[in-house]
Amino acid sequence: MLAAALLLHLLTGGAEAPADAVKLNEPGVQYRPNEASATSSPWIDANGWQILRAPGRKFAYRVKGETAGLAAAEAFTYGADAFLSADASGEAAFGRMLEFLKTVPAADLAPVADFGVVDDGSDEAGELLNLLTRMNLLYRIEKKPDRSFHLNVRLGTKEYPREEAQDPSATAHKIRSQIGDDKRSLRVYGSEVVIARLVGGPRQARVFLLNYAGRPVLGLRVRVRGAYSKGELRESGVADAHLQDWTPAGQTEGGPLVEFTVPELRAFAVIDLSRN
Repeated sequence: MLAAALLLHLLTGGAEAPADAVKLNEPGVQYRPNEASATSSPWIDANGWQILRAPGRKFAYRVKGETAGLAAAEAFTYGADAFLSADASGEAAFGRMLEFLKTVPAADLAPVADFGVVDDGSDEAGELLNLLTRMNLLYRIEKKPDRSFHLNVRLGTKEYPREEAQDPSATAHKIRSQIGDDKRSLRVYGSEVVIARLVGGPRQARVFLLNYAGRPVLGLRVRVRGAYSKGELRESGVADAHLQDWTPAGQTEGGPLVEFTVPELRAFAVIDLSRN
């Protein structure tokens, strides 16, 4: 995965995105009443799953205000060739985010996945991909099952019948249980509004953190599988960002773990992990 900042295009002067560009939602959070309690549950409008589902395509956002910066960060995270239309304040937010993205070093790292999902192009498969992404479960979209994975998900099989897929939340939680939290390559604690992505190589890894809430998340705890000895935090809007509470988290069946805290996550952060 190489730096994607050059694939971000701000449309001005009435310019239009390519006609065949995939239209994406304005990223953010909607708070919906929770039927089981008096609280509201966050519904994240995120587009990473759509970008992963359509490799090689161009994408189009229509955004405003600070959301333009988040959209730019989202497209960068997933390596999307994206065109953004924004209002005046959105153009300014886009510019600030672009300046930050230019400070992120290029890194040729591969996406990390804990399981595979065979995508048949159906709405049910799309909604499942959406929920898996929001739950920070790392998958690879496949055309056929990959034997290198312990788990391959394909709707319409005995293991994952179509009838069950009508409740994508239940299916997503079933998959999480089948993977096992101790074997997950990445976990995020303390927020329902942060989506993470992990890419890696033999001696280094990179974590992307996208905060869809529009307000800071404090004390975000992150756990990554791997024998990493140090981490460098870069965060948009923060000049001198540092990780806190770096802790080797022991050895599990899935391998060694490390945990750390991002003190205050605003819209977007990039964390580079390395081994001595």
